[in-house]
Amino acid sequence: EKLPLSPEESSFTRRELAAAGYRADNAVAVFLSIRITCVVTLALLAFAFRSYVVANNTIGLILVGSMAVAGYFLAGFGLGHFVDARREKLRLSLPDALDLLVVCVEAGQGIDQAIRVVSRELQQTHRDLSEELALASLEMRAGTTRAEALTHMAETTGESEMKKLVSVLVQTDRF
Repeated sequence: EKLPLSPEESSFTRRELAAAGYRADNAVAVFLSIRITCVVTLALLAFAFRSYVVANNTIGLILVGSMAVAGYFLAGFGLGHFVDARREKLRLSLPDALDLLVVCVEAGQGIDQAIRVVSRELQQTHRDLSEELALASLEMRAGTTRAEALTHMAETTGESEMKKLVSVLVQTDRF
């Protein structure tokens, strides 16, 4: 709360954290505290060991500064890794979800009910996709249109295959 963070940067960070699966209200604050901890820790380590690494004090201070900058970017790279790993999990779990969705719809269930069933059935094997489908189902039950809920799910995950599936589902729903 005390950090000068622009609304654009805060929004971007919140989107990235949601894509990584962290949706808590305090997720941005926790991420920023991790980022600050990385900066301070690497800067202090560089300061403590600068005399062992370089003999010149000026170069040692440059080393401390560059380690602080590296700590800032380290947290962002870590978040990017989590986002990529979660997107890969989602991509690999989509065929199972699509098969179950087809079976449910062919058995006579509506698409909303089929999404709920698929979410429940995939809870043990594909937890990330199950959470996304459960959130989309909750949005639909709360009054959001099916197209908006599914589009929001695709935008939140950022997975290209999920976006393709959602566009097919939305187009099918429309026609």
